[in-house]
Amino acid sequence: MDKIGFVTDTGEEVEFFVEEQTRVNGTSYLLVTDSMEDEANAYILKDLSVDTDAEAEYVMVEDDVELEAVSKVFEQMMDDVDIEF
Repeated sequence: MDKIGFVTDTGEEVEFFVEEQTRVNGTSYLLVTDSMEDEANAYILKDLSVDTDAEAEYVMVEDDVELEAVSKVFEQMMDDVDIEF
């Protein structure tokens, strides 16, 4: 499992474990967790970058409709995962 680092808007560095990735309607999403434990907090990140950007720019999905739709895609991809929000 890949571990990647992010820098928050406040400049804080955080690391997440990438559980899965997918593309929906041309947009890339990552399902990440804050630990490798069974009861880890999961987050869905949306890639806002364009092909010409040097680095990817991810933001947490906050729109309830988008969050529910993408979480269902991840649940289907991963048989043993239930995403609750």
